Amino acid sequence: MANSQFPPDDDKWREYLTRPDDLVKFGRRVFTHIPSSPRCRMCGAPFAGPGAPVMRLIGKRPSDGNPNFCTSCEKNLLRHHGGAEVEGSMLFADIRGSTSLAEKMSPTAFAELIERFYRVATQTMFEHDGMVDKFVGDELVAMFYPAVSGERHAERAVEAARALLHATGHGHPNGPWVRVGAGVHTGRAWFGAVGDDSHVELTALGDPVNTTARLAAAAKGGEIIVSGAAADAAGLDSSLPRTSLTLKGKEAPVEVIVLRV
Repeated sequence: MANSQFPPDDDKWREYLTRPDDLVKFGRRVFTHIPSSPRCRMCGAPFAGPGAPVMRLIGKRPSDGNPNFCTSCEKNLLRHHGGAEVEGSMLFADIRGSTSLAEKMSPTAFAELIERFYRVATQTMFEHDGMVDKFVGDELVAMFYPAVSGERHAERAVEAARALLHATGHGHPNGPWVRVGAGVHTGRAWFGAVGDDSHVELTALGDPVNTTARLAAAAKGGEIIVSGAAADAAGLDSSLPRTSLTLKGKEAPVEVIVLRV
């Protein structure tokens, strides 16, 4: 649900990002039970299906500047650029072997596969109190910060990664309908709104974001690579084996736990 009192400066952004908002979470959960995708990546308002006319009546239609947001959410973001550094968790997940898949499928069939992945990933993130940052080709970028995900944001991010792998068929007797690998990391990142007067994005920036991307890139299909920081914050079983990965662009190895579905 769009917040009409969206904070205009860093201190208030920090307060907004770190203070769980039950009203916002309630609104997102209500909207996500109304079919269907696509939907606003911030409040979850559906842009299609039987719920769309109702959303339009309350001012929630796809924005001309950014169709990933509804008009009311984008209006608030445009009005209040800025952000703050807060502790949060990131989840990256992408399709394995997409180049090979595209080679074996018609362009239309491949587009339908990617669209199915987008729909499933978006719904899964909303169900686990995550925010879809963006889709880049065959990759999902999602963020979990306290205002939406609560203090257990790392746990929610790991749960969301597991749920996404199950939703794409990993662990099913017939195997996955698309192979997906994921990475989860927790750290202090900059969360906020960026853009110009006609287009704005809610995003996360900083080293934790880059680290999460590298973890996802290292994951095989059916794997979730969780950094030691995220594993500790999520309260994963301390007896799970840990290893160190040397990630591209990182000076020091990163301690990780590999979860398999």
